[in-house]
Parts: sequence; structure tokens; C-alpha cells
Amino acid sequence: MAQVGWYGLGSMGLAMASNLQRHLVARKALNLVYSNRTMSRGAPLQALGAIPEPSFETLFSQCGIIFTMVANDSVLQNLLSSAVSSGHSLKDKIFVDCSTVHPETVSKAVAQLKSKDASYVAAPVFGGKPIAVDGKLVFAIGGPKSATDVVKPLIQDVMGRRVIECGEDATKSSLLKIAGNIVTVNMMEAVGEAQVFAEKTGLGTGPMEELIGEAFGAVAGGYSKRLTTGAYAPPLDSRPGFGVSLAIKDAKHAMAMASDHGIQLPGLEIARLNMEAARAYGGECLDSSAMYGTLRQMAALGFGNEKSRKV
Repeated sequence: MAQVGWYGLGSMGLAMASNLQRHLVARKALNLVYSNRTMSRGAPLQALGAIPEPSFETLFSQCGIIFTMVANDSVLQNLLSSAVSSGHSLKDKIFVDCSTVHPETVSKAVAQLKSKDASYVAAPVFGGKPIAVDGKLVFAIGGPKSATDVVKPLIQDVMGRRVIECGEDATKSSLLKIAGNIVTVNMMEAVGEAQVFAEKTGLGTGPMEELIGEAFGAVAGGYSKRLTTGAYAPPLDSRPGFGVSLAIKDAKHAMAMASDHGIQLPGLEIARLNMEAARAYGGECLDSSAMYGTLRQMAALGFGNEKSRKV
């Protein structure tokens, strides 16, 4: 097996990379090489046997398969530009990005790497941090079959429970992720509205949460738990499961593409505005479900609940 590298150790990336490193150890393969803007984030990964490498260009030169999980399009573009301009040969390398980025960014990345005889695989994921920790994410994979066939054994039953094949056009994976985020964000908004309704009317959040989980599935139930446990507004010295700014970025990608195609997304627009209001009030250390705080304020309940950070 080729040397595998990883860049990006946010809440999701660290959980995913840890599962990948455990798999490599079990297979008696080479240990994962990792890099991150803040290298100290990799301490738990290093404890599993992974190898730190502060320079992304060096990591890229050493590894045949490179995974990334980054915050936005510009970070991804900067990483690729640094690799391409490094002077190292990129021939036959496979670059696997698990982030949520615009299809145009994917298209440019594909062309950029193809010009250097390297392959780009888009592999965005569905699921939050707890699902990433359990290795149960859903991956949408697109890219050259020769590359995806190499990558899938590092994903299926390692970091994810399911791989959705999107064909050789990597932009289709990005499109599926963006479309899926419309469902995700709207679902968080709906769960938040239902829980505010339950609390304000005296029904109570407990019965509402039980119904949500039983009637609408584990994903919706998980979103409800983010609210009732206060995880939507975590302590300032912690990291949210999936930051509100990342969710706003994802919503904006969907809305921009919808506008290009003459599509209206009124539900997503409401959720985006509520997330932006939450961020304006509570700052960056909020989860993507933080529109719940805004909905609470609208109902005169106050942004925070008894288990959240006092905002």
C-alpha cells in the first residue's frame, strides 16, 4: 500500500484520521503521515502511531495518497497550489478531498492535478462528529475509477459505513453533498422549531425528542440531542461538532448554485439567516444547530438553555 497522508485536523478530520490510522496499524501498513495548521491538534493521532509532518509540501512529496478535510474552498486551493508549485513530482499521486467545496473548485482542482499526471477524488462526507468517531459516515465519491478503486478500501468500514458512487466526474460528488446539505440544514431548522414549540407550550423537550428519534430517524434524533444537551452553544474552551460558519458556507454554496439555475430555496434561506443571527449574537464557538438559539430568542426563551454555555 502506498504511503497515506492526511491534512486537516478539525473535529471531523481528527476523528476520521484516527480511524484511518487504526486501520493502517491493523493492516500492518505504513503509519499515516499528518499535517495541520496547528500541529498540536494531532497529539491524539500521534499517540496512535501516526507521524507528524509540519510541511504540507513535504507530506505531499512523501505520500502516494493524500486525504484532506479543510474548512473552505480557499484553503483547499492554497494547498493544491503549494503542492503543484513545490517542484516535487506529482505523477500518479491521488488527492482525496473530503471537504464541502463548490463544484467549480473541484473542476479547477481536477484540471490542475491532471496537468501533473495526478488524480483528484472528491469524497465529501455526510454526518457529524459522533458519527465520524464511530466510523459511520456516508461518503459521496467521484473521480477516475483507477483512483477511486484504490481509495475505497481506506474508506468503507474504516471511516464510513457507506460509499455512494458518483461516477468519474468529481463535480457530481460535490453537487450531491451540496444538495444533501439542503436537507441537513432544513432538518436542523425544523427540529429547532419543534423543540422551541414543545418548550414554550409546556409539552416539554423530552417527549418531543423521543418522538423525533422514533418517527423521523436517528439523524433527526441526533440533531435534537445537540439542542437539549446544550451542544449547540458549547463552552468557549471547546470546539463545536460542526461550526456554524462552516454550515453557513455550505448553505451559501447551495444558494449560489440554486440562483444560477433559477431555483428558489426559501427554507434554506430562513435557516441561513437564523444561523447568521446566532453567530452575530454568540460568536464563532457555536455548532451548526445554533439557529436553535435564535429561535429561542424569537420565543422570548433566551439564546441559551440550562445545559448550554451562557451566551
